[in-house]
Amino acid sequence: MSEPTIGQSVLRKEDQRFITGTGNYTDDINVRGQAYGYFVRSPFAHAQIKGIDIADAVAMDGVIAVLTGAELAADGLGALPCGWMIHSKDGSEMKSPAHPVMAANTANYAGEPLALVVAESFKQAKNAAELVSVDYSELTPVADLRTAQSAEQIYDEIPANTSYEWELGDRDATDAAFTEAAHVTRYELTNNRLIPNAIEPRAAIADYNPGTDELTLYTTSQNPHLTRLVLTAFVQLAPEHKLRVIAPDVGGGFGSKIFIYSEETALGWASKRLGLPIKWTAERSESFLTDAHGRDHVTEAELALDKDGMFLGLRVKTLANMGAYLSTFSAAVPTYLYGTLLAGQYK
Repeated sequence: MSEPTIGQSVLRKEDQRFITGTGNYTDDINVRGQAYGYFVRSPFAHAQIKGIDIADAVAMDGVIAVLTGAELAADGLGALPCGWMIHSKDGSEMKSPAHPVMAANTANYAGEPLALVVAESFKQAKNAAELVSVDYSELTPVADLRTAQSAEQIYDEIPANTSYEWELGDRDATDAAFTEAAHVTRYELTNNRLIPNAIEPRAAIADYNPGTDELTLYTTSQNPHLTRLVLTAFVQLAPEHKLRVIAPDVGGGFGSKIFIYSEETALGWASKRLGLPIKWTAERSESFLTDAHGRDHVTEAELALDKDGMFLGLRVKTLANMGAYLSTFSAAVPTYLYGTLLAGQYK
């Protein structure tokens, strides 16, 4: 008969290797013959890419290739999808702009990758990236959430810069509760934008085997199965049976490493194109710019209570910043992962 487990403490199994420095993170892994990648990123929040001159970068010692977003698009890779479909309160589907793996014509956020330098060493790749000359025509960005819906329209297909207007609950019953309430509390809240900051930055190694046409991707992912699904079924980086995704120890994620990002996707494409393994590890400044940010909500909340302080109704209106593109789970965060939790454990 087995020992009872409910209510008993369970010893952790992974601590020994972590506290003795013998964990195995993505950046600890090296593949024979690997090259190193470094991304050229837009310094502007919104800009047209009129041209990219890679001649000086390609001429540097150790540089293997400089690959652009235009080349990636020409190879027919799909866009990075949003994994949640939300419908507006009028029944229409949410509006989602195409999210390119690397920008080809327009940069829509500061830090968006538009070229990948591949070199024999990290230092050579980084130095060469500084010599890539990009001709930008700066455009007006939308940065203020409160005025975003009346600001300049970013995408032709998305009026008022609004992806969806979502609603949950019983409007008539809620209105009636407020009419009958003995007391109504009103509150305005700005939930500021957050930058995730795990101890381990994002990293990836893409290793293509031309003999078997198989691609192995080591990545700092909280959900490698989802990464494999998205990269095969939607981005079409490789057939599903030809892509293996390995997530070794992950040094902190807190949700930020569950998304599918441009960098690991571009590395996989570049590894197949060049026929060699490529490694990339984000610098902290890259992480601040490109890891999926959180929050940035402006909320007006009203709570209806009876004379004894019991909740009768809750009415909340929130403007949520979705960013330049809809990330993997972005549409779910201010809707079903937010609206369903507003009352907490109270009644």
